[in-house]
Amino acid sequence: MLSKNIIKHINALKQNKFRDEFQEFIAEGDKLVTELLSSNFKIIEIFAVKEWLDIHKISDNVAITEVTVSELERISGLITPNMVLALVEIPQQQSIDTFIFEKLILVLDEIKDPGNLGTIIRIADWFGISDIVCSKHSVDVYNPKVVQATMGSIARVNIQYVDLSIFLKNIPKDIPIYGTLLNGENIYNQTLSENGIIIIGNESKGISNELLPFITNKLYIPFFAENSNNKAESLNASIATAIVCAEFKRRAFFA
Repeated sequence: MLSKNIIKHINALKQNKFRDEFQEFIAEGDKLVTELLSSNFKIIEIFAVKEWLDIHKISDNVAITEVTVSELERISGLITPNMVLALVEIPQQQSIDTFIFEKLILVLDEIKDPGNLGTIIRIADWFGISDIVCSKHSVDVYNPKVVQATMGSIARVNIQYVDLSIFLKNIPKDIPIYGTLLNGENIYNQTLSENGIIIIGNESKGISNELLPFITNKLYIPFFAENSNNKAESLNASIATAIVCAEFKRRAFFA
């Protein structure tokens, strides 16, 4: 049985200020909760229907509350509640270690759409990119819509929020910094390294002017529309990320 206080608490976590206050976030659905249970995230409590609890073995140090479908609907943020909801502790942000510059790192400049950020995290996971650095004005990674869109990849990708100007200023000089720009060079004709920084800009404004001087390699994804005057203005941020990551990894493993 859910108390009014628990219902109020869970629903409050759908807002950023209460996630910051309580250092907790919500995860919903069988796949997502199962992924988090086998990760380093600390699960505070699970609220699930009997059918889900009957087929999952939960550690003794995780509180469990059996709920009815109607009770789950009262705390769910989904249109169709999916059997289980978990309260998860927000981990402390890790420091940025210098060794990550040996790999590819995604840098996200003011990504605002929760679906885009969640999808980009999932893309990073797919292509073996374990670190994402976000500007402080990007959407909160623990926004329920972001968490949901990651489909569990949030458990395997380290996301950090920093002042990007300071971060990029301190990048070692021998590390290439790639930026996706409309005035860049065709990505398919450029030399791409196995390590470096890939900056993805805001959905509508692109990469911020203050970050442009840090870019050492400007990349452009060419269009293939037959009529150059009648084409899409730009690519969705997450789609552009997928194309760029795919080309970097193709070069590294198959070129």
